Amino acid sequence: MVLVLVTAMVGVSACGRKTDTGTPVAKPVVSFSKTKIPQGSPIDIKYRFDVAQGAAFSQDYRVLVHFLDADEELMWTDDHTPPVPTSTWKPGQVVEYTRTMFVPVYPYVGQVTVTVGLYAPGGADRLPLSGDLLGQREYKAATLQLQPQFDGVFVMFKDGWHPAENAPDNPAVDWQWTRKESTLSFRNPKQNATFFLHYDGQPTMVDSPQTVQVQLHGETVDTFQVTAPGEQIRRIPLKAAQFGNDDLVEIRIVLDKTFVPALVGGGSRDSRELGIRVYHAYVEPQ
Repeated sequence: MVLVLVTAMVGVSACGRKTDTGTPVAKPVVSFSKTKIPQGSPIDIKYRFDVAQGAAFSQDYRVLVHFLDADEELMWTDDHTPPVPTSTWKPGQVVEYTRTMFVPVYPYVGQVTVTVGLYAPGGADRLPLSGDLLGQREYKAATLQLQPQFDGVFVMFKDGWHPAENAPDNPAVDWQWTRKESTLSFRNPKQNATFFLHYDGQPTMVDSPQTVQVQLHGETVDTFQVTAPGEQIRRIPLKAAQFGNDDLVEIRIVLDKTFVPALVGGGSRDSRELGIRVYHAYVEPQ
């Protein structure tokens, strides 16, 4: 999530209301899988752009997505490159896609305003859109309610994990590397639930895909391969009966291959045994 500060030419009417004299190129619509969102939880965000008749795009633009508090102060972003490049958008076309994100744990509870824009990477150019203009060609697209962090199914990183690390350019992004086997522990939800695993890996370090098994009470409930670098979110449905009757439940993540950066070249001195990098592990009762 990257905050991009750019400027755009907008007019101001005599009463102080921001107006934009540009011809809109598209109408953005944003919707969510749920409108009341506990902090730290995953959410599916559906983006839709109704491309205007006569619209033309000279280059590929990025989508600006800002989440604002009640005072219109920025809390976090979901800026991204759309899966269909804007240079290929045609008049009258409907561009739709869905992204999944984990809501940051932020010191705020209440209504959140979601704004959208289209901006040129590395420049100050923003395109005019249809909608409620908040300024600098940033348009109100949706609202949602941010709720306190849900602690009913708190997931603890137990055994087989390396200490947490943060991205150098964004301290809000953190992760923990697994070893060959790693354990997560959480309170038994005693109902059907979905286990979310947000991860990435480095299969090129082991010269082949990594196979990952997710085990619950010794039973393999999911198997998948890490075939390329890049973040992924795995959703694993679990039945209440699979959790058993114990108050605490453990999920084990088992890999067939790990690597030691210091032994694979590149000049690294990192002697840790690394498996996959986990950003979020979350259990959502159904």
